Amino acid sequence: MMFNKRTSPYVTGKQDVSVIMRQVLYALVPGTLVLIWYFGWGMISNLLLAIVFAELLEWGMLTLRQRPVRPFLSDYSAVVTAWLLAVAMPAFAPWWLIALAMVFAVVIAKHLYGGLGYNPFNPAMIGYAAMLVSYPVQMTIWPAPLDFSFAHIGLGQAVQQVFAGGSQSWDALTAATPLDAVKVNLGLHKTLNEIYANGQFGLLAGQAWQWVSMGWLLGGLWLLWQRIISWHIPVALLGSLALMAGIFWMINPQVYASPLFHLFSGAAMLGAFFIATDPVSASTTPLGKLYYAGGIGAFTYIIRTWGGYPDAVAFSVIMLNMAVPLIDYYTQPRVYGTKRQQG
Repeated sequence: MMFNKRTSPYVTGKQDVSVIMRQVLYALVPGTLVLIWYFGWGMISNLLLAIVFAELLEWGMLTLRQRPVRPFLSDYSAVVTAWLLAVAMPAFAPWWLIALAMVFAVVIAKHLYGGLGYNPFNPAMIGYAAMLVSYPVQMTIWPAPLDFSFAHIGLGQAVQQVFAGGSQSWDALTAATPLDAVKVNLGLHKTLNEIYANGQFGLLAGQAWQWVSMGWLLGGLWLLWQRIISWHIPVALLGSLALMAGIFWMINPQVYASPLFHLFSGAAMLGAFFIATDPVSASTTPLGKLYYAGGIGAFTYIIRTWGGYPDAVAFSVIMLNMAVPLIDYYTQPRVYGTKRQQG
């Protein structure tokens, strides 16, 4: 008997985990290429180490849990986690720092909760936040992106830096990120005009970081076009962050940075399109996504401005991950044909 397979409940099956994860990896390429342009082997080593450690830990945990190894290793979920963590870590990060971050991401944040699909928190952000709290010095030492000597450091020097600690002379080539520079100098009672006079800053934000953010934006728009993610979370997160920044910027533009600076600094674009949109740990209802992402944007601005860390996307995502069950419970759409109960 022949029947029409084009109608529900049949689905095409094209959007399986591996396909979605590959699309995310493709979208990460533009921003990653910009990072490699500025940091050379420092960012390449981050990526290679993170992916190797992630796959080894994934294999080890699947073996211990007596789960099939090949299907999960080939779904690229561990690679996406590793990639997101690698681009968030400082270039030329020590190998042990990346390894420890991957333990927190893959073992603790993912498999101890039951594996892919059961983790309540974004694994990459758990790994990043754990390292930032535990090793603040190593996590805040970034090479100065405007010094292209870093981009031209050879493979041998990069290996020495990553595995043996490198040379103390590299300290002269490090610099604070734009967010950190603004936060520290405002604490020294400098105005934003005085801070921006530093050659580290460009038209939108930091000279290098604004282009990195452009890369994440380009990849994020491609994910929207491919319908891998919906517009709700990126628009709500960036809109909330821009709204709060705009309000305080209009009150005192010499003390509070502009909305454009906040949008194109730090991990705002990366968080809006690649981190907060994690289909497992994010809110799932249309209205809930707006509340969830709006909260992330608001907390990001609050922590950046008055908190102890210059960037706050990781902490904001983790806090709103905790609120997702409550958000989803109260934002369930009404079932068609039913009436809302009164009282």
